[in-house]
Amino acid sequence: MATVASTSANPEAAISCAIPQKPEEISVELSSRRTGMSFQRTRMSAERTLMSVIRTSLSLIGFGFTIFQFFNHLKESNVLAGSGQAPRNFGTALVLLGVGMLAVGIWYHIQYMLGLREERGRLVREHLIHGESAYPVSMTLMVAAVLLAIGLLAILSMVFRAGPFG
Repeated sequence: MATVASTSANPEAAISCAIPQKPEEISVELSSRRTGMSFQRTRMSAERTLMSVIRTSLSLIGFGFTIFQFFNHLKESNVLAGSGQAPRNFGTALVLLGVGMLAVGIWYHIQYMLGLREERGRLVREHLIHGESAYPVSMTLMVAAVLLAIGLLAILSMVFRAGPFG
């Protein structure tokens, strides 16, 4: 392989990169690049999976909270006669289901991404892929964590009739 160094005003900023010369070197280089890109595609696929978990959890949490609030207001305004705990319990159960699903989805995503990072690190150490692009922090995971906190606050508000959603 031939090596090319970039020229710069700052000699410490010189970058050298290997340029493949032989057909087999070119083939290995292209394969290494494709493998590196496949890791990025797999990471993005895991992000999309977490987004679908967020979507479903948000629907369950929102629908459950709405059912709870709707029947709670009907009961307070004496439109609904009797104790009517079933709608309240159903709404709470939907919120609990949404929060539980989100917690499991976050746990699965973290485990999967740790395994993917470990495998990518191994391939970089063995010089099978370049590993030039960084694995950024998952914004989807941050949104999921915020939604989990909101869901937990909603549950506390529903059960104890206090808090920000009470």
